[in-house]
This record gives sequence, structure tokens and C-alpha cells, in this order.
Amino acid sequence: MTGEGRPRWPTTESIAKVLAATGASFDDFTALVTAEPRRRNPAQPIPLIGMTQAGGGGFFDDSGFPVGGGWDQIRFPRVDDDNAYALEVTGDSMAPLYRDGDILIVSPNSAPRKGDRVVLRTTDGEVMAKVLARRTAKTIELASLNPDHPNLVFPMERIDWIARIIWASQ
Repeated sequence: MTGEGRPRWPTTESIAKVLAATGASFDDFTALVTAEPRRRNPAQPIPLIGMTQAGGGGFFDDSGFPVGGGWDQIRFPRVDDDNAYALEVTGDSMAPLYRDGDILIVSPNSAPRKGDRVVLRTTDGEVMAKVLARRTAKTIELASLNPDHPNLVFPMERIDWIARIIWASQ
């Protein structure tokens, strides 16, 4: 509102910048300013498992998608990946970024890129959260989230799967 009490509207340049930064469509924007906004997607149930359990067999298929029956569920609003799942952090190996009890939402359908926080599982069954530092045809380099733990380099044949973390409770 202006000082005179009139509505103040953003410029088209400002709107274009917001849409570009958020990836929203113009329809998404106009739904916010109409008298009857579109109904948002309700929270949907997604599978939840503890990080320590995730290393055991039977919880993931070969591509890192959740399977099996040992999963709990949480409700989470609008995840665009039908295979998304949640991992509950246990312990302090990812501190200070992720603490015991934090929830990580993981999207196995989102291709991880350099700099993304990721969860991966090794062929030894170890599940870890790291930052993807570099990926080549032969190796994957991971930066540790905790300065007390070393960065790691694995040959690609030691990686079962890798998935992008798209959200974390903190």
C-alpha cells in the first residue's frame, strides 16, 4: 500500500525477475492476486526411514527408489517426485549442518549436480549425506558436511545410487 492507502503493484520487470528466480509460471503468480486463488496441493504422505536403517537391505531398489515394508510415513506438501522419500538423521556425523532428528527429503529422480547436497549408498551398504564436489566417468568426489570428517573419493563402481536432497528440516 502506498502512503495514501492505494494498492501498490510490482513492476513487470520485478515480476519477471521473481518468476525467473522461483521457476513459477505467470498463472501461479496471478493465482496469488485473484479473489479465488487456486487450491494448493495438500500435504502428501511420503516414506520415512532412519539413516541407520537405510543401509540395510530391502529398503531400496538398485536405482535408489524406496521399496519394501519397513517404512514409516510423514506428510509433506507438494513434492514433484513420486519416488521422493524422507530420511531421519541419526547421530552427529553431519553436524553442524544436519543434527540428530532432522528430516531430509530426498528426490531420486532429480539429477544431482556439482554443489548439491546428496545422499548416496555404497556397494558396502553405507548410506551417507555429503556435498557432490565432482563427478567424472570414473570417480565421484564428496565434500563432508562435518569438518571433523574427511572428504571422500569413490570409484563409480562402488556407488549403488546417489540422490539429491531437496529439503531439510533445521
